[in-house]
Amino acid sequence: QVQLVESGGGLVQPGGSLRLSCAASGGTFTTYTMRWYRQAPGKERELLAGIGTVGDIRIYADSVKGRFTISRDNAKNTVYLQMNSLKPDDTAVYYCRAATSRLEFYWGQGTQVTVSS
Repeated sequence: QVQLVESGGGLVQPGGSLRLSCAASGGTFTTYTMRWYRQAPGKERELLAGIGTVGDIRIYADSVKGRFTISRDNAKNTVYLQMNSLKPDDTAVYYCRAATSRLEFYWGQGTQVTVSS
C-alpha cells in the first residue's frame, strides 16, 4: 500500500514562495509518475503539474506555468512543488498523487496553502 504525506503548506503573503513536499512510502517510488493538484473551496480539483518517473518529463497547467516547478528526488522518495509569485487565487488545499504502472492511484491527505496579506 502506497502512502503519501504532503507538507510545507502554510500562510504566505502575496508574491511570496513556498515549497511543498510529498513523501512516499510503501511502494517503489521510482516507478510512479507523480502529480500535484489543488482544490479551492467550492471548486473542482485542479491538476497543476506532473513529472515522469525520472524527472525528464514535466507538465504544467497554464495557471501556474512559469511560477511553479515540480521536481523529484528518487533517493528520498519525495516529490516537490516550488511555488513562487503566489497569489490569493492560489489559496487551496494541495494534494499529491502517485500513479503506478498498473494505473493504480494514491492520494495524500493534502496540505493547506493560504495566500493573504
